[in-house]
Amino acid sequence: MLNKTVALQPFVDISAHVEGFEIISTQFGADGRVYVLLINQIPERERGMFVPAALKETYTYKVLIVTDQHIDEVVIWGQYYNYHFVQPLENHLLLVGARCTYYDKGKYDLNAKVCDYEGHTVREFLLGDGIQSVQVTEKDTIWTSYFDEGVFGNYGWNNPIGAYGLLAWDEHGNKIYENHTADIADCYALNAVNEKEIWFYYYTDFSLGCITGGHEQAKVTFMNPGISGSSGFCTDGYHFLFDGGYGKHGTFVLKKNEKPGILTKGCKVHFLNEQAKPLVATTQDFRKNRVLFGAGNLLYQVAVEELV
Repeated sequence: MLNKTVALQPFVDISAHVEGFEIISTQFGADGRVYVLLINQIPERERGMFVPAALKETYTYKVLIVTDQHIDEVVIWGQYYNYHFVQPLENHLLLVGARCTYYDKGKYDLNAKVCDYEGHTVREFLLGDGIQSVQVTEKDTIWTSYFDEGVFGNYGWNNPIGAYGLLAWDEHGNKIYENHTADIADCYALNAVNEKEIWFYYYTDFSLGCITGGHEQAKVTFMNPGISGSSGFCTDGYHFLFDGGYGKHGTFVLKKNEKPGILTKGCKVHFLNEQAKPLVATTQDFRKNRVLFGAGNLLYQVAVEELV
């Protein structure tokens, strides 16, 4: 397999906005801006291994809304929930926790919170336990994918919300799409390109699926990407950049769709930082045709077309 080395320059330094906080995640929004979720202190795992859902004390979150030229801050005080994702939704922010607990009939955590830009809660609803990814389209469709515990159940869920691995919701948390085509045990990666083009990659088949036509007239097609265990990918529809997969996370493979449904073997891509050293990302996100890297307080991005 061929090798390619690509040097990246950071497009923003968020150091001035991070003091007293820790970065949880960095994500693209459908609007092309970057959304960074921070918390004043990472909650400790329960019994050393379980990620808590509801928290025993209050935490303060901060959301950075980042463009090349400007950074806005939204501070959300006094929260008792462990959130992991943030996305723009309508003219608000959607915070989602990966975990939520089922306690008894009709009693469960609401792990999605919609906030205004003053940090006030607008509404809360349930998106299910074991969420791997959350992406909101430009028309405010919320797509959620689920890892194995979200599919098979844990945290009290005998009939898990995410049993089919991939769902879509409206802005109020009403389910509008449920996967019944792919046999998903763990949805490793999601890429909501737009309202009518949703890509996903899943275990156990290691297939790459594409939903077209929107959630109302969904048509699902599949291809074999020839890669096992990739945690994310971006695409312009012809080129695909994949995380390297099992044992190779943090390395990348660029492939082309030269024949319908068949990807080339591709070439390995090695990213360097501005100091010409290997780029070691602490966070990453794939959306549409771009990948976003967070390394310390520096953010980098690159479009798949720039790698060709």
